[in-house]
Amino acid sequence: MQTLVEDFLQYLRHERGQSDNTAKTYAALLGKFTAWAELQGLREWSKVELKHLMSFLSYERVRNAPIGRPATREGATPKPARRISGESVYLEIAALRAFYRYAENEKILPANVAENLSLPRRWKRLPKALSNDEIKQLLAPESPETPEGLCDQAILELAYASGLRLSELKNLRLEQLHLDAGFINVIGKGNKERVVPVGRTAVAALNRYIEAGRPKLVTPKSPANVFLTRRGTPFASVTLWLHIKNRVRRAGVERNMTPHMLRHSFATHLLEHGADLRVIQELLGHASIGTTEIYTHVTGNRLREIHRKFHPRA
Repeated sequence: MQTLVEDFLQYLRHERGQSDNTAKTYAALLGKFTAWAELQGLREWSKVELKHLMSFLSYERVRNAPIGRPATREGATPKPARRISGESVYLEIAALRAFYRYAENEKILPANVAENLSLPRRWKRLPKALSNDEIKQLLAPESPETPEGLCDQAILELAYASGLRLSELKNLRLEQLHLDAGFINVIGKGNKERVVPVGRTAVAALNRYIEAGRPKLVTPKSPANVFLTRRGTPFASVTLWLHIKNRVRRAGVERNMTPHMLRHSFATHLLEHGADLRVIQELLGHASIGTTEIYTHVTGNRLREIHRKFHPRA
C-alpha cells in the first residue's frame, strides 16, 4: 500500500508541481491510514471499501492526540491529551479523496471508493495582522549593523512589502530580483510565476544587504539564493522562521507571531487603504478570489471599530 502512496507523492511533486510541504502533509495523512489499515488486516488498496474509510475516519474523530511528549520518567505525570480537531479530519478526507482520484485516473484502482466522502464545513479563521505601530516597531533597523542583521532586515521588509510566503522568501534567487525597476518575479505554489512590486524601503534594505551583507555570507559553495545563513547555505523553513521570531522578540513586539502574519498584514493594510480585492489576489498569488475574500471580514471589523469609536450614536 505504501508503494502506491509513494507513486502518488511523486505525481504531486513532478506532475502537479505541488510544494514539498504539501507532499509531506499528504504523506503523513495517508501514512496514518495505511498504518490503521495494516492493523485491520488490509494490505492492498483494492481490498479497501467505503466502510473501511468510514471506520478509519470514525476512529480519527475520537482519537486523542498527546500534547507534547509522553512522560518517560518513573512516577512522572503524562502530558494531557486533546481531541483531534475537525480541521485534521477535514485534511484526512481531502488526502484520501485526492489519492483515489489519482488512482482512478491512472487506472490503478477500478473504482473511486472515496468519492462519496463528504468534506465537513470548514470554519474560516480570520487572519491576524500586526498593527501599523507594531510594523514600525518590528521594522526599525537594528544596530550595530551585521551581515546577519542586514539579511533579517531585508527579509522582513520584503515579506511585509510584497506579501511573500515563507517558502517564497527562502527560495528567492538573485535572478528573480529586478530592484532597479521595483519588482521581483516570484515562483509560488504549483510553480506559478507572478510579478510583485517592491516598495522603496524594501528595495533599499535589499540593496544594502546585497552590497554589504550577502558578500560576507557567501562561500564558494553558496547557491544563488538571495537570503543565506551565516554558513552561506540557503535557509530551511524552520531556520528562517526562527530568525523572524528572534527578531520579533528583540523588537519587543508582544504578539504570538505566525509564519503568515506578515503576509496577512500586507494584505489587510492594503485593503484598509483602499486597494482592490482583485489586485490583492494577484499580489498574493491566490488561485481563487474566495481565498482573498477572507480579508474583507478583517476590514469589516476595522470599520465597525472606527464606527463605534467616532460615531456619536454608535
